[in-house]
Amino acid sequence: MQIFVDADACPRDAREMILRFSSRLNIETIFVANHPIPEIKDGRAPDTALMELCPAGEGVADDRIVELARPGDLVLTRDLPLAERLVDAGILVMDDRGNVFSKENIRSLRSMRDFVVGLADCGLQTVRTASYGKKELNSLANSLDRELTRLAKS
Repeated sequence: MQIFVDADACPRDAREMILRFSSRLNIETIFVANHPIPEIKDGRAPDTALMELCPAGEGVADDRIVELARPGDLVLTRDLPLAERLVDAGILVMDDRGNVFSKENIRSLRSMRDFVVGLADCGLQTVRTASYGKKELNSLANSLDRELTRLAKS
């Protein structure tokens, strides 16, 4: 079992929590991004953490995650098109707020996302909630604990 993190948009607090889980459970965790992640590059990360630095370009990091992840792994991403690809491949996916994506919910979430992106592309204002605080971090911790325990048993 490995954890892959789509690290480009993952909040620092979430990355630090993922590192704590990685270290405590001794699970190799690969942070995939187009730029170096400070917690990984400055040597503060546990031995279980690795950085997969991808070349610049749209979708390059996403493609690398799809290439590396296997069923039995966990991927953390906010990117719904990436999540959909991974769910279709039988890989467990959650976002940094602890929401688990599944075959039952990914299509409707993706459809809603595409609709909102379409509105924005037409110049219409959309409401965004970008806050990330203790509530979201706590939800992530609970989901990580639950899903990593479930993966370890299977």
